[in-house]
Order: sequence, then C-alpha cells, then structure tokens
Amino acid sequence: MKPLKLFYVVLASVLGIIFILPILWMFSNSFKTDVEVMSPVFHLLPQEFTWDNFHTIFVGGDVEVPIFRWIFNSFFVGFAATFLVILLDTMAAYALTKLDLPFKKTLIALFVGSLMVPGIISFLPQYLNFSNLNLINTYYVLILPYSGGALGVFLLIQFFQSFPIEIIEAAKMDGANKWHVFTSVLLPSSVSIVTTLAIFTFMGVFNDYVWPFFTVTDLEMRTLTAGIAVMATGSFVQSYGKLMALATLSTLPTLLIFLIGQRQFIQSITATGVKQ
Repeated sequence: MKPLKLFYVVLASVLGIIFILPILWMFSNSFKTDVEVMSPVFHLLPQEFTWDNFHTIFVGGDVEVPIFRWIFNSFFVGFAATFLVILLDTMAAYALTKLDLPFKKTLIALFVGSLMVPGIISFLPQYLNFSNLNLINTYYVLILPYSGGALGVFLLIQFFQSFPIEIIEAAKMDGANKWHVFTSVLLPSSVSIVTTLAIFTFMGVFNDYVWPFFTVTDLEMRTLTAGIAVMATGSFVQSYGKLMALATLSTLPTLLIFLIGQRQFIQSITATGVKQ
C-alpha cells in the first residue's frame, strides 16, 4: 500500500473512532446500573449487564414514561413533515426551473438569501403565530414549521436545471401536460436527490429538540427528544442509565433510515444529471 493511501486509511480510521466512540459509550451506558455509570473508573463495556433501564422505560416502574406515545409522535411528525417538504419543494423547484414564471431569478435569489438567516430569528414570530391560532400542544405546531424548506428547493433547483430540456420537449410532443411532465418525467429521474432530501428532512425533524420542547407542554404530545429533555430535568435527573437508554432509542430510527437510504444518498452526490 502506498504511503499516502495508508495515511488516508489511518486518518479515516481515527476520525471514525472519534465519531463512533460517544455512540458506543451511550449504548454501553444504557445497559449499566446508575452506580456503574457514575463510577470514576471508565469501562466501555458494562461490568454488570442489566436490562432494568429499558424495562423501566417500556414497562414502567416508579416513574411512568409514555415512551410509546413519544415514539409515535416522533415518527408521525417526522413522516408528515417529510412528505410535505418533498411535495412542496419539488413543485416549487419545478416551477422555478421549467415553467415560464415572472420574476423567477428574484424568487430564486430570495430562496437562497433565506438560507443566510439563522432559524432562531424566526422562532419567536412563529411561536406567537401558532399561539394566536390556538395551535400550541397540537400536531399542527409540530409539523407545519417544517413543511417548506428553502434548502430543499435550492438542492432541487440545481438538479432540475441540469435536466435535459430535450426530454421535456419530447414528452410535450407526445401530449404530456405540465403536471405529467412533473410526475412522469422529472420525479422518476430525481429519485436519488429526493431520497437524500427526505433522509435529511426526517433526521432533522426527528432529532429536533428546541421547537417541540417549547411549543408542546402536554406530556402525551411530546416527541421523543423533547421527552428525554423533560426526563433529564425531572424524574431521571440522576438516573443516567435510563437517560442513556432513552437516548439510544432516539438514535436507532435515524441511524437505520440512513443505513437503508445511504445508497440513494451516495448516488445523489455523484449524480450530475440525466445522461443523454
């Protein structure tokens, strides 16, 4: 093996260990007792393996944890928001790239410019709007803020702009209208980039903590991440093993979804458009 290639392999291995070690530590602590977790002696693997942390979370004990409702809320909000993002962003990108719209360049510039605005700036105005509409503690307040993303529109615009106009013209000559061009020509050719957008959207919504924590106060309406935050400052404030078990549960869904969709993710990175 060449020295330069060996260096890259070693560097990638070291970085991989740095990134994966906290996850392994979290997973290991979820099977430790609280006493062992707080022990000053570091052990990556549990010295006393126990299922009590997961048993308490799922079955219950001294503390009632509505874990199944939290999991349902997280998946429902994640899938609903992802569906809306894919629906709205693909149509917006199609309109801005393939339809004859006035002020297209200005609209695209506004989309790109909105990416420069920190999301926290719009936090209070959004909260007040939903509060005035009496939508706090509802699924609407958890889903609608994610329903349209400028980043998704920007990514899809880059992909649609590289799509050969000849294919679209051929479809129009065969009698396809604008909707058929969108659903039968563009969307099937953009599976990889749409899948990538869906993965990142779902992961972002599923893992979001700040917005669900402040807009939902009903324990039954909490998402998994917000529920963990509540337990960390409440019943499990000193039960680190149970907190690690909750954190492990919140990590597994996004990890599995990424592993399932990683092939499409890689294809979206390497794709340069439709080859003629």
